[in-house]
Amino acid sequence: MPPWNCRGFNGFTRSVCKRALVMLSSTATLLFFVSTGSIEAQEKNPFAGDAKAAKLGEYQFRLNCAFCHGLGARGGGRGPDLTKAQKRHGNSDAEIFHNIHDGISGTAMPAATNGGIGVGMSDEEIWQVVTYLRSAQVMAPAQPAGNAEHGKELFNGGAGCSTCHMIQGKGGRLGPDLTTVGASRSTEYLAESLRNPSRRLAQGIFEAMKEFPKEYESVSVVTAEGTKLSGVILNEDQFTVQMLDTHEQLHLFEKDKLRSFEKRRESAMSAYDQKTLSDKDLQDLIAYLQSVGAQ
Repeated sequence: MPPWNCRGFNGFTRSVCKRALVMLSSTATLLFFVSTGSIEAQEKNPFAGDAKAAKLGEYQFRLNCAFCHGLGARGGGRGPDLTKAQKRHGNSDAEIFHNIHDGISGTAMPAATNGGIGVGMSDEEIWQVVTYLRSAQVMAPAQPAGNAEHGKELFNGGAGCSTCHMIQGKGGRLGPDLTTVGASRSTEYLAESLRNPSRRLAQGIFEAMKEFPKEYESVSVVTAEGTKLSGVILNEDQFTVQMLDTHEQLHLFEKDKLRSFEKRRESAMSAYDQKTLSDKDLQDLIAYLQSVGAQ
């Protein structure tokens, strides 16, 4: 298509044509700069360091984000700890903004723009959330306090973690994959999960945020033949239950054909008290999980 021009017009008509083209050109230029300015505005936090904006951001976070990331942004069953200075998908304000605005491909993080997060947020509200996260950020040491190498030995050996948990494709399937847990959960969360693994699981279904995933609910069954099995529920409906037993064998049962069927909001994992795992070993194990999660 050839560029617009005023050929073929004469006199007054040609003059009007030229003025119209000037106006169109000016409008297009203005729209370009407005659009560019809007893009550039997304690269800089307009509320950086603003305590009032951070408070508004906390409200937006509770409304839209806490279901997955916990009320204090310290991580929940679905979303990672966002108070850490080092984040897996970018540390700058602009990167955090885009992660919320556009979502993160390949993860459970949806985009705010299509209503995927809570009730949805405007750009201004997203920047307020970014400001709140900055105010809640904890400056963690560059290196974990424990000995990661010794922690790896404990995970795969003495502590027996790899019997049930997988890291980078190696290990058991009865418990959750722990490859990224060190990057997504706080040190306190990890320590509590080892010392008292049933606390969050037992309370999770009653808590407003349901911060522990329901799929690790423990179950015990007695089959029609009298065989007793324990494990975790994978899927369940009104008539059937699918479970993984402690030997990682998959079973599908019709409930009305079982002698007994009991669910418990109690972890299948034993508590690691100080007799089982000293404070130093606990620190080393957490250091290993954090070193893997940071990769």
